Amino acid sequence: MDQLWANRAASAEAAIAKRHLKKLWGLPGTQLGVVAWPAGQQHRRFGTWHYWWQAHLLDNLVDAQVRDPRPERLESINRQIRGQRLRNLGRWVNDYYDDMAWLALALERAGRLTGVGRPKALETLSEQFLNAWVPEDGGGIPWRKQDQFFNAPANGPAGIFLARYEGRLRRAQQMADWIDEILIDPETHLVFDGIKAGSLVRAQYTYCQGVILGLETELAVRTEDAEHAERVHRLVAAVAEHMAPDGVIKGAGGGDGGLFNGILARYLALVATALPRRGPDDEKACQTARSVVLASAEAAWEHRQTAEDLPLFSAFWEREAELPTAGSKEAEFVEGAVNSSQIPERDLSVQLSGWMLMEAAHTVAGTVPDGDSDT
Repeated sequence: MDQLWANRAASAEAAIAKRHLKKLWGLPGTQLGVVAWPAGQQHRRFGTWHYWWQAHLLDNLVDAQVRDPRPERLESINRQIRGQRLRNLGRWVNDYYDDMAWLALALERAGRLTGVGRPKALETLSEQFLNAWVPEDGGGIPWRKQDQFFNAPANGPAGIFLARYEGRLRRAQQMADWIDEILIDPETHLVFDGIKAGSLVRAQYTYCQGVILGLETELAVRTEDAEHAERVHRLVAAVAEHMAPDGVIKGAGGGDGGLFNGILARYLALVATALPRRGPDDEKACQTARSVVLASAEAAWEHRQTAEDLPLFSAFWEREAELPTAGSKEAEFVEGAVNSSQIPERDLSVQLSGWMLMEAAHTVAGTVPDGDSDT
């Protein structure tokens, strides 16, 4: 079973490599992901490039290297990191804490799991998150600099990174406690988006659930506090009930939303493989997380299109993918977020999610829960 998912993940990786990977401005030793396929001139020149999408591309390359270690992929990981820094004008940081958190996560994993390390970058990014912590203002860390919106998409991934990064566990615990106190819906037990000027922003996105699952799982692994595992149990059950009808994670279209379902799949896979199994509630959460990942991956694979003998995934995994065209309306950057292309499958974000899901399925397929078997 895990070989089947390895093959599908490899196909998804090959599709991204063929359609999206390109040298940055023709410079040797660099690459980035072109943000659309088919690509317009602005895309090919990296006039638009979307910092946080590139961080997820790097994270997926790390997944692939763990699955199937290859020297040429290590070079691809190095090129991606160089390309991101150069396109960001020689810096690691930008004005958005969520963006920086996604890059920090990918760089930490690249160093720990593949040996392609950037310790100075991790130190720089770590300081950004530590210095942005403002409980006196109602946070949390804000979404972006000079902003009073404290949200799960910034605090969740920053907390995961700090839990994994040397000596920052206490701050990660504080972030998890702040989220649990402020952002959990008492009715559904899902995670609200954030809090602005003391008022809840009550939107509930799949990726918010994913990053909180990731944060609480990391803390369950690293601390003796049983509360973290209990929060994972509660949130996995809420996700299965409200965000995965018929077992398949809901899509959120293209643009930035194209990454939301893939991020949830990534951290459900982390629950399934990393949550300590100390009792029946842990087993149940792991099995539920695993089943949602595999059901979502089966649906996404079944509803893919094939272009040039390689998969093209749907933005909504339970629906048929639509082949994008060059003449359709492109994604647009509006007020700090990227809106979807007219055909969401055109967006790199959507295809990265499909690839992320295939890697997640491969990861969990090798773990057989009690009473379950793969044939």
